[in-house]
Amino acid sequence: MATILNIETATKNCSVSISIDGEIIALKEFNDGNYSHAEVLHSFIIDIVKEANIRLNDLDAIAVSKGPGSYTGLRIGVSAAKGFCFALEKPLIAVDTLTSLAHAISIEEGIIIPLLDARRMEVYAAIFDNKYQQIREISAEIIDESSFSEYLNHQKVYFLGDGALKCKEIIKHENAFFIDAVDPSSKEIGKLAFEKYQKSDFENVAYFEPFYLKDFIVIPEKKKNFIS
Repeated sequence: MATILNIETATKNCSVSISIDGEIIALKEFNDGNYSHAEVLHSFIIDIVKEANIRLNDLDAIAVSKGPGSYTGLRIGVSAAKGFCFALEKPLIAVDTLTSLAHAISIEEGIIIPLLDARRMEVYAAIFDNKYQQIREISAEIIDESSFSEYLNHQKVYFLGDGALKCKEIIKHENAFFIDAVDPSSKEIGKLAFEKYQKSDFENVAYFEPFYLKDFIVIPEKKKNFIS
């Protein structure tokens, strides 16, 4: 039996859960439209450990969403996960954010395209078939009217995630279906983390870093003009 703490902070949704053999037994998440992870993440973890009626030492592993996503959000989640791994001497499991997001829906036919909002008209995207097999690698791309047309022209395409809103405004194909209000959540991490746990697919806690996909860009402040 594997008891795993799952942490998801790649977007504005701060989500933590406890799973046993892939089944969620406790969950707490919060999305107020801001990145409030630093304020609530550790208190959420304490709350769900109590809700699950376990001790931290009862955990068998810590799983974390590895990205892509918000630079700050990923740093907070990964830092917390690594801290618990070091303190409790537990293994670290990293789950791809877009893969777990794809598992938030199920379809009988067509493909699933989870999208995470990036800058301006850009999104982070991956493509999965109806069995959750990844058929195109993760990429950052600019959205326009012809985006994903090679898939839309042949089958139904289901878009979800906070990046889907950009696509909904531009992509008007009859095969495009948009699933609203679906964020990456630790609910989906539980099953995927258990699969990795069974294969001992663990990360090196000391050297693991989030998958940012793109470099973090700091926008400098404009210089102020002072009148003497």
